[in-house]
Amino acid sequence: MPIVTVQIASGRDVDIKRRLAEGITRVLVDVLDVDPEWITVLFQELERGNWATGGRLHSDRYGPGHGRQGTEQAVNDNSKQCPEEP
Repeated sequence: MPIVTVQIASGRDVDIKRRLAEGITRVLVDVLDVDPEWITVLFQELERGNWATGGRLHSDRYGPGHGRQGTEQAVNDNSKQCPEEP
């Protein structure tokens, strides 16, 4: 019985989570050759203030919201502070 946990920023619409659960289930059915009823998808929604990457809270890095909302300007503002990938 596969169990998949998806950790995402809080605030996603239920339709998005529904589509994601359906897509994950389809892939696991195909790859693992199991019945869809055996697959469980769990969503853990995280506030940006409880999530950090590279030592910086996402609320500081990207501001409030979820997904791409507000991230373009934050990424541009932080590009001088974030080291480039090798």
